[in-house]
Amino acid sequence: MRRREQREHIFKLLFMTQFNSGEEMPGQVSLYLEGIEELEEKDQEYMKEKYNCVLEHLDEIDGVLNEYSRGWKTSRMNRVDLTALRLAVYEMKYESDVPVSVAINEAVEIAKCFGGETSGSFVNGVLGKIASGKKDSDEGRKPGRRPAHKAKIIIKSKSGGRPEAGAEAETK
Repeated sequence: MRRREQREHIFKLLFMTQFNSGEEMPGQVSLYLEGIEELEEKDQEYMKEKYNCVLEHLDEIDGVLNEYSRGWKTSRMNRVDLTALRLAVYEMKYESDVPVSVAINEAVEIAKCFGGETSGSFVNGVLGKIASGKKDSDEGRKPGRRPAHKAKIIIKSKSGGRPEAGAEAETK
């Protein structure tokens, strides 16, 4: 079994932990792994070990995520995105044999596959900050200046359609 497939199964196991109690998970893990056709013993052991290692470091991983994802603490994150991020941060911090770019790419692909429309870009953004070590901060902003906001201005003609050339438009 390829690493990508193993990673996807580990992601699914980690995702399940958010819906099952700690006491239920060993049985759930066994049932899940039994359902995978032609699963070799070495692959099963690798997936179990990595799954357990991520859980062992969960507090540290969530601490890193909370530190770098300004405005999106782990308690507010979409569960798919959070699970993909947790797996990637584990690989980035604790597995020297997995290049950071691979961990990020795989997490983005998982988020795109199982998450929402913006999951891939969200996961990529958070992991990019972690990889670069750049946190969102107020450094570099001039004192007394408010942060820039991106506001969308909707222009509408009186007829409700698009304004014609030379026509005056109202802001809504």
